[in-house]
Amino acid sequence: MSIWSRITNAFRSEPLSREIDEELQSHIEEAVRQGRDPAEASRAFGSPLHQREASRDIRLAAWLDSLRSDAVFGWRQLMKRKATSAAAVLSLALAIGACTSAFRLIDAVLLRPLPVAHADRLYVLERLGTDPAGKPGSSDAWAYPSFQLMRAAVQGQAELIAVSYAEQGDLTYRTDQEMEKAEFQFVSGRMFDDFGLRPALGRLFTQNDDLKPGAHPYALLSYDYWARRFVRDPHVVGRTMRIGDTLYQIVGVGPEGFTGTETGTVIDIFLPAIMHPAAIHDDWTWMRTLAILRPGVAMEPVRARLDVTSRAFEAQRAKGFKGMTEESIREFLNHPLAMEPAASGASGLQQEYRDSLIAMGVLVMLVLLIACANVANLLTAQAASRAREMAMRVSIGAGRRRLMQLVLVESAWLALVSAALGGLFAWWSAPFVVSRINPPDNPVRLFLPADWRVFAFGTALTAVVTLLFGLAPALRASSVNPASALKGGSDPHARRRLMHTLIAVQAAFCFLVLFMAGLFGATFDRMSHQPTGFSADRVLALETVAHRNEAPVVWDQMAGHLRAVPGVESVALAGWPLLAGGSWNGFVSVNGAPPGPVMAYFLHVSPGWIETMKMPVLEGRDLRPNETFPGAALVNATFVKQFVRGESPIGKLFAKGSQGFQVVGVVADAPYESMHEPIPPVVYVPMQTVVGGALQPMRGATFMVRTASANPLAMASTLRRQVAQLRSDFRISKIRSQAELVRAQTVRERLLAMLGLFFAGVALLLAGIGLYGVLDYSVVQRRREIGIRMAIGARATHIARGVIANALLVVAAGAAAGLALGMASARSIASLLYQVKPTDLAMLALPTVLILAAALVAALPAVIRAVRIDPAATLRSE
Repeated sequence: MSIWSRITNAFRSEPLSREIDEELQSHIEEAVRQGRDPAEASRAFGSPLHQREASRDIRLAAWLDSLRSDAVFGWRQLMKRKATSAAAVLSLALAIGACTSAFRLIDAVLLRPLPVAHADRLYVLERLGTDPAGKPGSSDAWAYPSFQLMRAAVQGQAELIAVSYAEQGDLTYRTDQEMEKAEFQFVSGRMFDDFGLRPALGRLFTQNDDLKPGAHPYALLSYDYWARRFVRDPHVVGRTMRIGDTLYQIVGVGPEGFTGTETGTVIDIFLPAIMHPAAIHDDWTWMRTLAILRPGVAMEPVRARLDVTSRAFEAQRAKGFKGMTEESIREFLNHPLAMEPAASGASGLQQEYRDSLIAMGVLVMLVLLIACANVANLLTAQAASRAREMAMRVSIGAGRRRLMQLVLVESAWLALVSAALGGLFAWWSAPFVVSRINPPDNPVRLFLPADWRVFAFGTALTAVVTLLFGLAPALRASSVNPASALKGGSDPHARRRLMHTLIAVQAAFCFLVLFMAGLFGATFDRMSHQPTGFSADRVLALETVAHRNEAPVVWDQMAGHLRAVPGVESVALAGWPLLAGGSWNGFVSVNGAPPGPVMAYFLHVSPGWIETMKMPVLEGRDLRPNETFPGAALVNATFVKQFVRGESPIGKLFAKGSQGFQVVGVVADAPYESMHEPIPPVVYVPMQTVVGGALQPMRGATFMVRTASANPLAMASTLRRQVAQLRSDFRISKIRSQAELVRAQTVRERLLAMLGLFFAGVALLLAGIGLYGVLDYSVVQRRREIGIRMAIGARATHIARGVIANALLVVAAGAAAGLALGMASARSIASLLYQVKPTDLAMLALPTVLILAAALVAALPAVIRAVRIDPAATLRSE
């Protein structure tokens, strides 16, 4: 009989049995027709049951038949204990769903390779160094001239690709009144060819699009943008778009599925890197450098050659730093080059959320272990009522392996149903978590498919979960002693020891979850209440662009017009809002001294800006309307500490390159581009810029508007209309509240605090359910003992103490183990967070209190059940 027939017969047990019975009966009838006595013929064939089983073993796969019968029996057992099964399924579903959701996020951000050729040989170049606080850090920002030199240096060993940071900008296809926003990325011409990509329409960029700065005004649409904006119009090739002052021609549409190399951002339009205004500047770092190694080429020699080339470029550039000491130059050049794998792309999202995703993964794994221990306890408690069943199975010939299979199949049913429900939870929760990290003006877009990777992870996780919570009960069932079990003499203490051990494990893991959740909450609370040095309430930032360069007086007139709008308290101009991501820095020298290795950061502001921002003036005065750049400057307190050191800063002279400044005032420290980093030295300079004795016109600036309304965004439409009415050639590109920019700095901390609180509640609930199951089982097993104690005069308080004493001792032991683990891992956990102080480790006491409180609550039903035992009825029933 074929293997396929034996497999299919395993799933048609009853029809097969009828066929065998009919065949046996036909043989007996044939013997009778041949003249044999019917009774003799039946005896000659032997036992019908034996013949049927022997024939079945030949006609079907016995192992598969036993597995099928165990699956049917296991499902019936689950349906028989609906309440317990539901509790176990919900516990596991939540844990499995959380793990699957975490995997989907980690896979989308850190693991899923780009849809390009040679992703396994793709690297991103970084420079290692220290941040302003002296902590190890890295930077992946490069200048285009440096990229060109490095590309030539490793030609034949690796292909280098220039990829700018994605930026959201304005463009128009017809008139400036129909302005749209899109995500741009400047890339080197060879990128698409090196990635092995083919166009969906038209052509892609080539190395001929990298020849001359400003001479290749071509644009390439991503497939996603083409489908979304143009509904796959095949006539889009050849159309033009205006970005800034440049008219670009669309030459093609990129391949489907490729949306850039910056994970979390979907690029709409690709532009040649040589068209970037900074392509000719050696002091403007605006792009990442990716490297694809040639087959068979080792990474280290390539890295060493790139490092030498990069240092030579920076050394040449450092010669232009007037007055910089040799020591400062050496420190400036002490940034070795590193090559980091970038198969999944390179983005700020990965850098920002890598540690957060690791923390979330640790949390969900701990919750999964707690859920598995909880279900193992429930199954162990149920095994007490099935001890006689297992003994009977052994007595009639069932092997230990078959008993283990029976229990593991029941566990597999629990895991499969839980995995199905958990899959639904993961399908909803992963996009929900992504929505919580989305800045309103630039949402994160991640690819979260339910593909074979997620299915494989879910399958492996289900198998692991089955073993985690089902193996211990299966081993216990297979080791049953038939004689002892049938006499009711199985040792309940051994089972209780196993259950108490699992409770201790739950308590230890629950402690770690609560401790991590406490640290996340403390971090978010501290970040939310961190002083900013200015008042963000009721402030709007109106990022405005003009169709052409306009004189500073025109911008001042617009600011004056906005001040007259009802509901507006004050208006000032700035290059960009604080914490908006803009950056402008350079080395400074004070009073003719050589420049040091610490860079100062600059921001253009108008007179009245510090008043609009309500930034305290610590010394000196504000800028005046007649002051220009370079010239007068405001500095923050950190600048004074770093460069002046004890002297009065007012009147001090300093320079940035050939530009000279004089300090006229000192303002309070305020975060410049991030609240996660130490506040750098900051210089606030006038908006009006003089070059060659003439004021320079401006193309764009940001109006900072303080409103009287508690909700400044309510005035957004009014202000937009006022700008358009006064000057039709002025357009507001983006409106954001300063409070929104501040809140965006704590998105990661808010997410971790929210997830930590959720998982802490789940961990406490699961631990409480597990403890309740153990205590309830203990009361049932000790019912006779408790009845005797009450009959001889034991008080209810003594009974209650006896019920919960051992359990609380076990919980306390688990909490102590969790405390030891928390102390051992405190440094690692704290390294995942910002703004965590050593005093936060005092929160190690909080999980202990919460766990003991949860234990007391969980013990209450068992205590009530114990003290309500009727001694007489119990002894009679026994």
